[in-house]
Amino acid sequence: MISIRGVGHTIQGKPILEDINLELPRGGVTALIGPNGAGKSTLLSLVARLQTLKTGTIMVDDLQIGACSDAALARVLAIMPQSAHVSARLRVGEAVMMGRYPWHRGRPGKRDSEIVAETLALFSLEPLADQFLDEISGGQRQRALVAMAYAQETDYLLLDEPLNNLDIAASRHLMRLLRQMADTGKKSIVIVLHDINFAAAFADRVLVMRHGRIVADGAPNAVITPDLLSDVFETDAEVHTLGDRPVVLV
Repeated sequence: MISIRGVGHTIQGKPILEDINLELPRGGVTALIGPNGAGKSTLLSLVARLQTLKTGTIMVDDLQIGACSDAALARVLAIMPQSAHVSARLRVGEAVMMGRYPWHRGRPGKRDSEIVAETLALFSLEPLADQFLDEISGGQRQRALVAMAYAQETDYLLLDEPLNNLDIAASRHLMRLLRQMADTGKKSIVIVLHDINFAAAFADRVLVMRHGRIVADGAPNAVITPDLLSDVFETDAEVHTLGDRPVVLV
């Protein structure tokens, strides 16, 4: 479980997060949605120790953020940040192998190679394995970065807007894959999404942020309502129900 208690964050004196209290149990897909600047990416980066935690506590299972080592955290939690800094002159296969670093520490073995091969197949990246990251499309590169995080083979997978640069077919494929990972691979996935309909269709739980606070939390059909869209997103879009899932008409 990821436990977040009393977490706040400021940048140059400006509050970005205020008094975040949250528990994310193991398993399932949790979607984090909200307007630009709501604090979604900052919250993920604090959990993943990409930014320094100054106020509050975060526990990932029995590891305390700020007290545990980076190496220990990297074996239980992987993140694909919004802006991943990976050398463009890496081949796709090499980038995915980088995800194995917490385990091989620079000396890849047979097991690492097997996992990379399985990951390339899972993400339909086998034909691109020997191509450089700057030679493939933005969508393909995005898929390679998600694969790199997946290859880290952690229980928790944090993804910050992984659908950027993906067309609708690629977005559906990735979300279905993440859903499968949660259902059959027992992964705990936390994903920042801008498209509310993808959150509604694939998430077990939706967290809504505004002005650095959690303002709604629950199942998609309980959270995604016309009132929420009006209050948080300032839009009068209609919400219909398809099966047991809400659909926002744009």
